[in-house]
Amino acid sequence: MGNIINTFSLEGKIALVTGASYGIGFAIASAYAKAGATICFNDISQELVDKGLAAYEELGIKAHGYVCDVTDEAGVQELVAKIEKEVGVIDILVNNAGIIKRIPMTEMSAEDFRKVIDVDLNAPFIMAKAVIPSMIKKGHGKIINICSMMSELGRETVSAYAAAKGGLKMLTKNIASEYGGHNIQCNGLGPGYIATPQTAPLREDGHPFNNFIISKTPAARWGTPEDLAGPAVFLASDASNFVNGHILYVDGGILAYIGKQP
Repeated sequence: MGNIINTFSLEGKIALVTGASYGIGFAIASAYAKAGATICFNDISQELVDKGLAAYEELGIKAHGYVCDVTDEAGVQELVAKIEKEVGVIDILVNNAGIIKRIPMTEMSAEDFRKVIDVDLNAPFIMAKAVIPSMIKKGHGKIINICSMMSELGRETVSAYAAAKGGLKMLTKNIASEYGGHNIQCNGLGPGYIATPQTAPLREDGHPFNNFIISKTPAARWGTPEDLAGPAVFLASDASNFVNGHILYVDGGILAYIGKQP
């Protein structure tokens, strides 16, 4: 056997990370680029795609950016065909694009509930469906769904998000079940509470939510986007070729912990 480190290499692979102009998707795509992959990403508007392209360029990464709404099946089919033509067949798909609406369930409209399900659950189905045929032809593929603590736990105001992320966990297991025989591995990556610009207001010293998260996390800190890099590369690489239908939670131990006694 060659150098074990080589099994983690993404050299020569093409990765599509949805919604990866910033945040967790950007961190994962950047890690893939450092591991040797060619990066493709999409976002909902040209403005976001341009911001993403500039951010990748700043890191010395030549990324391919596309405008595409992941809930639009015809648009997704066009996106995948375009990437295959311009860059090559997608080896790695990361379903990262997502939204959350924090509204108490009895105050939430069915329309808002459906919107969250559409982006967070239907879109990963549409994306996976679009890339699987070429992965079958190529003889391998990696699909990584960005799950959540809410794939396992409930919390106030996130009924739609929890329903979608719980469904995404099961979609992950079902894709693994249905296409594992074609050497396609579908796994989930479940970030814990990650320090991003979006969570900055919640992380101020003395903020009750900041204290709550630190007290619930054995690591006693928020995660960083960099904490996701190694696990994300592992799930995209040959090192995980016999790992299928698994959700890898990168949560500092939250799911293992009942919490401190008050």
